[in-house]
Amino acid sequence: MTKQKCLIVKLGSIGDVAMVLPAAFRLYQSGAEIDWLCGETVVPLLSCYSWIHVISVNEKRLFGRSKVKAVLELLKIWKKLFLVNCKTCATLQYDKRFQLLTIPIIARRKIGLSWTDRRFNLVSERHHSWEYTRILLSTEDGYSNEEIAPTAPDKLPENPIPREGKTRIALVPGGARNLIRDDPQRRWPMESYIELANLLLEKGHEVVLSGGPDDQWVSPYFSALAVKNQIGKLTIPETLAFYGSCDCVVTHDTGPLHLAGLTQSKIVALFGPTAPSKFLPRRKGVIGLWGGERLPCRPCYDGRGYAECKWNGCMVSIKPSYVLETIKAILAKPKEGWQVINM
Repeated sequence: MTKQKCLIVKLGSIGDVAMVLPAAFRLYQSGAEIDWLCGETVVPLLSCYSWIHVISVNEKRLFGRSKVKAVLELLKIWKKLFLVNCKTCATLQYDKRFQLLTIPIIARRKIGLSWTDRRFNLVSERHHSWEYTRILLSTEDGYSNEEIAPTAPDKLPENPIPREGKTRIALVPGGARNLIRDDPQRRWPMESYIELANLLLEKGHEVVLSGGPDDQWVSPYFSALAVKNQIGKLTIPETLAFYGSCDCVVTHDTGPLHLAGLTQSKIVALFGPTAPSKFLPRRKGVIGLWGGERLPCRPCYDGRGYAECKWNGCMVSIKPSYVLETIKAILAKPKEGWQVINM
């Protein structure tokens, strides 16, 4: 029996792509063949899944200032997709311009995200993995947290950083940016990460800094500390393998949070302007600390932007000492499911 092809168009950040994976996997389990049109930055992630056929797009050319390069990249995409026949073509982007990418596709069902059509809008406060599942599978039936839990990769390298025998804690102080914009509101203050690193080192733990090549600006802040700095040194598959070797990953709402969610490492995730109900990985061994409980402006992220804020009080309110206690608690006895603690 010939499998029905499904084309998913989802460019953007690692976190956005990771939250679509559970829905894509359900389609695959139902017998669909999954093609995925994505940006080059997330190709290494999707290549960790043997059941996904990746079609890459040069995002810098497509969204750069040169209209000529953008048109040439669009024509290149059209050539790859010319007369592709599929049952479902799902453009999981709000910007209608993304639907131009799929003009050559022959599909029985073409859908795209919409700010005005309730069926194709990511409903506020619902977890995005559930919303993508609802949209892709055309159902309003609810799923359990286990069914929309992060989908683990099936192709990974060996852990690139041997263990020392100590409790291994990864810190991710950078991130929260992509090709389009920088979101400093999502980051926990650097001085808080530094204080936490000192507290962990005093406890005798192995502390490893993690992040992508664009996070090198973080490194000087930790130069005086006995931490291992792996920022910008690991590929995405290697980062996944590394997170799998960690006892706990501490990060704010950024791409590595979702990478860690794809592993079995414990996670302490720090939230403020964004709601953990939408983005926290729904699996065992995950705690979200949501700062700014008494602030009427929390959360301020509306899916498009943030409120103007000079002091980022929601993130500042999360104290390193409490994060340390949370790490101790989750390592000692993780709860059966995920948990959000308001602060």
